[in-house]
Amino acid sequence: MERLSTLFSFLLTIFCLCYLLLGCEKGTGEFLIKGTITDDTFNQGLQGATASLYKVPIGTSDELFVKSMVLPANGTYEFVVPREKMERYILRVSKDLYFPLEEDIYYSSLSIKDPNIVNLSTTAMAWAKLHFKNNNPGALDHFRYIKQEGLAGCLSCCPITAQDFYGALDTTFYCLNNGNTNYSIFYWELNTANNGQKTTNTTAFDTTLIEVIY
Repeated sequence: MERLSTLFSFLLTIFCLCYLLLGCEKGTGEFLIKGTITDDTFNQGLQGATASLYKVPIGTSDELFVKSMVLPANGTYEFVVPREKMERYILRVSKDLYFPLEEDIYYSSLSIKDPNIVNLSTTAMAWAKLHFKNNNPGALDHFRYIKQEGLAGCLSCCPITAQDFYGALDTTFYCLNNGNTNYSIFYWELNTANNGQKTTNTTAFDTTLIEVIY
């Protein structure tokens, strides 16, 4: 009986030690979040961009700044953060004349044993300048154009639906696009044979003209 009691005490001690060790380990350690931010326009690292990390505590919408860094020539970044229970982290990357990046990194997806790789890419901004002018306007004149190529779905993007104009026309629009990619429209002067396609390659960081004068 005494031997059984001793064995039970020994096993209980081992169990308590394991519990304490595992419990302590659960709240310790660090997360390594790293990756590469690529400039898809020039097929290189996004040198000079600022990568910033924020944390969002569970049950809140607060975005608490953690740390930031300026990216080197190869576009790599690395953040080491203490292991603490958060809902998520937010990685933001910004650079003048580039489309900003934002990525949610949820706590449940993070590993304490292995690096947490988050690779992102962006492009340089460019603009298409659309200029339409009617040199001999008449009351029944009807001009229409529709975008065929170009960036869509952003706040500064020009519409993808057909646009109609009547009578006198001399107007200009600036349409955001990905740098070094095509922007094209198809246009009609209705009730005439005048129609066609206009295409330009929008140079990164610059404004390129598409013009229809009729």
